[in-house]
Amino acid sequence: MKIEFVSDVACPWCAVGLHSLEIALARLGDAVTVDLQFQPFELNPTMPPEGAEAEAYLMRKYGIGAQQIERNREVIRQRGADVGFRFGDRPWVWNTFDAHRLLCWSAREGHQRELKHALLSAYHTDARNPSDVTVLLQLVGQVGLDQARARSILESDEFAQEVRARESHYQQLGIHSVPSMIIDDRHLIQGGQPPDVLEQALRKLLPQAESLPSIVGA
Repeated sequence: MKIEFVSDVACPWCAVGLHSLEIALARLGDAVTVDLQFQPFELNPTMPPEGAEAEAYLMRKYGIGAQQIERNREVIRQRGADVGFRFGDRPWVWNTFDAHRLLCWSAREGHQRELKHALLSAYHTDARNPSDVTVLLQLVGQVGLDQARARSILESDEFAQEVRARESHYQQLGIHSVPSMIIDDRHLIQGGQPPDVLEQALRKLLPQAESLPSIVGA
């Protein structure tokens, strides 16, 4: 089974969705062999290098007040805790394009999943900047990737065209919110679904199943 996990490092529901997916896959055990691929999506593609204060940015972007933002954060904190992911204070929003370039490279090196986890934890748990070269190189080294090679990528535009092409591809497929999970190029599961929902959906997609309707939610 091929699973394309379309997501952004800056997306809290993507952290929830990935951990839910991994719990569901663990429950399936040997019933399925999975090729899990992480594909790029940017929630804030025009975010400048200096980033933006999170609360003010979210209020402008979504037209909601501070109380609603805090209620949303509390829901996300609890959903994260339910699947073993800890959300810390996240006072700043950052650009994630360079993180996606390194994720693209790390797929070729066989460490994409580890880097994805490291980036999500750095951003959402530790409030670290995923566009800062020092942070990115530390995370790359943490998961066993070549820091010198990563630096050369960050100092160039390598993988930039590939990331943009992939983003365009998934947008043309109608992906405008994340996380979105595309199963075997045919079936779509969207939102930070609980493990039970994902497990049930994936079981329907085992070889004996014919089809699965889209699931939309958060």
